[in-house]
Amino acid sequence: MNFSDPKIMGILNITPDSFYDGGRYTDKKSILSKTQILVSEGAEIVDIGAYSSRPGAEHISEKKELQRLTMALEIIRKKYPALILSVDTFRSLIAQKVVKEYDVNIINDISGGMLDKKMHDTMAKLQVPYIIMHMPGTPKNMQSKTIYKDIIQDIIDFLGIQVASLKRKGLNDIIIDPGFGFGKTIEQNYQLLAQLDAFKILECPVLAGISRKSMIYRVLHNTTEDSLTGTVALNMFALTKGADILRVHDVKEAKQTVQLFLKTEEEGKKYLNLHK
Repeated sequence: MNFSDPKIMGILNITPDSFYDGGRYTDKKSILSKTQILVSEGAEIVDIGAYSSRPGAEHISEKKELQRLTMALEIIRKKYPALILSVDTFRSLIAQKVVKEYDVNIINDISGGMLDKKMHDTMAKLQVPYIIMHMPGTPKNMQSKTIYKDIIQDIIDFLGIQVASLKRKGLNDIIIDPGFGFGKTIEQNYQLLAQLDAFKILECPVLAGISRKSMIYRVLHNTTEDSLTGTVALNMFALTKGADILRVHDVKEAKQTVQLFLKTEEEGKKYLNLHK
């Protein structure tokens, strides 16, 4: 995938308890309908999550997570055999099964390999792109772990260690995600966003997952449902700071944001060339 233009990853949560759309896509008809919307609106990647990682979410077994994924992947792969699919899981056994049995293209790990010691070796064997995210602790306790010496440097150090470990094992297709909302206060999330370009030092594509999160609605004093405008605004800021992938619930609006960002970049370069 060429990241000269930012890409859109559409979110498909097949859980009953995700923070925004939990319970909306839990049967075959609704899952396929949502996938069709994501694809028609221009998502280059569809990210499927069967384990809710919101603070305090219910812990489910590996068996339950796999059952949910199997049901969704069977119908999506039948309808869209060439669609780039990502599965949001921190479990190596599930990563192995979905890649081998359903040709899943990307594994998106919220723990960066910290919740399953076999994940890095598994990814090296599978040789598919791997998203490593920063999250201190687990979804249940992460919000009690928001103390950093230097939040930007600490997260760069963590991600850098994981990238180096994976490359030593032979995996080179790595995407990094600083983990907005995962073990960060509202203020820390905005510090992270303001310094997002600092993560370019790791020489990996950078994913920004800001869509409809509490860092938006708590500042605007509204709700998750009313956070689309805030999401668009912060996604545009993330693009100016070098985000390569926007992970979003609302694909159409994100595609328009990227289109306007690219137009601004294009015209800005033209102006500079004319006035050298």
